[in-house]
Amino acid sequence: MTIKVGDHLPNATFTVMTADGPKPKTTDEIFKGKKVVLFAVPGAFTPTCHKNHMPGFVQNFDKIKGKGVDAIAVTAVNDVFVMDAWKKASGADGKIEALADGSADFAKALGLSVDLGARGLGTRSQRYAMIVEDGVVKTLNLEDAPGKAEISGAENLLKGM
Repeated sequence: MTIKVGDHLPNATFTVMTADGPKPKTTDEIFKGKKVVLFAVPGAFTPTCHKNHMPGFVQNFDKIKGKGVDAIAVTAVNDVFVMDAWKKASGADGKIEALADGSADFAKALGLSVDLGARGLGTRSQRYAMIVEDGVVKTLNLEDAPGKAEISGAENLLKGM
């Protein structure tokens, strides 16, 4: 079943990089009592994700936060070390929290995983952006193709806020 507006996010645990190294972080820790913009990409450093999707959220950080958003986070089916390096290389450090979904457990629980094995990428997350309030999906902008970041881009998300 694919998650939809009005649904609660499933319980999941991501891995995040801290000053003390990789640590687990649960969906409750990220979303409970907060308004969070979460966007997902098929892979850190992949062309559309690195050159289009992430930069839009970095550039629009202040506008998004100005809409009463407590946090902006990105998730991908990558390990925590790749996610941390990508965050730093993208200028997102200190702005966007990188949530590693290394085994695609969160993407699968949302019903938003995609098999990109034919491209040598294995199971990945579909590309989307959502607004989550206290764990409940309020907006879900799902791309129809992994190589595009229009529906799920920061500019489009801002239009609906």
